[in-house]
Amino acid sequence: MAKLVFGLNQSLDGFVDHMAFRPDPVLFRHFIDDTRGIAGSLYGRRMYEIMQYWDTDQAEWDADEREYAAAWQRNPKWVVSRTLKALGPNAALLEGDLAAAVLELKQQHEGEIEVAGPALAHSLSELGLIDEYRIYLHPVVLGHGTPFFAGPRPPLRLVASDRIGEQVIRLTYVPAQA
Repeated sequence: MAKLVFGLNQSLDGFVDHMAFRPDPVLFRHFIDDTRGIAGSLYGRRMYEIMQYWDTDQAEWDADEREYAAAWQRNPKWVVSRTLKALGPNAALLEGDLAAAVLELKQQHEGEIEVAGPALAHSLSELGLIDEYRIYLHPVVLGHGTPFFAGPRPPLRLVASDRIGEQVIRLTYVPAQA
């Protein structure tokens, strides 16, 4: 059975913003390797629209960006949306009951399914479906924006912490057992 993992870059004050800070080369390599190893990605509409950038070859991309794009394009993507009707390659719309659809995905796959986007992660957290949270903590203070956690969370338990590159610490949490 697959494990649902929600992980994003986060500022010290708890916000996510893909335009505010970029990963250094070591962290980007980590994300390339991580993307190669996952069973697929689960997106909300907004995050899927942001990530579709990787579907179209960009002339200015360096070798690492091309490698990331190739890994991202190979992976299956599932999108939770009531408004999107057309999706890019290797993507499918999840319709109907969210909990049932995600449980079915977990049962059909092995490994990790990445959950992308705080709003979707919040909905899945409320359903008790997120198995692990990975915060990639950057030494940046934004002061505003979209928070990593889109709402209250039940208690979490720290299971790992490690440094990636020169500036980032990855904090790995699982839901605390009552």
